[in-house]
Amino acid sequence: MSKSLDGKVAVVTGGTQGIGFAIAEEFVEQGATVVLTGRDQGRLDEAVAKLGPKASGVRADAGSPAAMDALLKDVKARYGRLDVVVANAVVDAHAPLAKITEEQFDSMIRTNLKGVLFAVQSAVPLMSSGGSIILIGSTASVAPPPGMSIYGAIKAGFHGMVRALIQDLKGTGSASTS
Repeated sequence: MSKSLDGKVAVVTGGTQGIGFAIAEEFVEQGATVVLTGRDQGRLDEAVAKLGPKASGVRADAGSPAAMDALLKDVKARYGRLDVVVANAVVDAHAPLAKITEEQFDSMIRTNLKGVLFAVQSAVPLMSSGGSIILIGSTASVAPPPGMSIYGAIKAGFHGMVRALIQDLKGTGSASTS
């Protein structure tokens, strides 16, 4: 029986746990070769072991444009194409207003917004025809619970950025807007 992602190559940032791991697991089940990223080598190794031979892992910080560029070029060199990128990596450093630090703010902006932008920017030139870019949003962008003001603000900015990226890519053959 044919699987819907047979022969596809996918990268999932932040793929060692939670939503990212579940996405990677489904992609492998559907026949894709999946490259996971994460910052913790132990979690990365554990996730790859659970997913089996169709998965590999690369320790990389999604908030680093240079790391994302190197990762995606390596995937293209290793597999000859890139079909799917899932920008899922996230930093959850929630705190109430009085406890938010500059370090938390910078870390969340770096991964949750800057990381997404530069992952997409690095991926677009390497994508195969008909490829997909999947970006993970959050309801916190419109209704953040207490302690999630920065996360909610970043996800609201993320939604605006995604709408602009769609306009940038529309008509280029580089993205589908559906």
